[in-house]
Amino acid sequence: MPVNTIDNYPKSIKKALRYIKQEASLKQLESFENLLLKSISIRKKALEKNKGEYN
Repeated sequence: MPVNTIDNYPKSIKKALRYIKQEASLKQLESFENLLLKSISIRKKALEKNKGEYN
């Protein structure tokens, strides 16, 4: 999946990105950034843990 192409992502992601680009305040951006980074980290750890189980 090309990094710069948003067409392959769910509609909710597209809407979130539009909101970030056009409407979010600095406080909202900081809060969203923390939530997003934490969620990504948790998901990556889960995938890495499960990766060893399938090899």
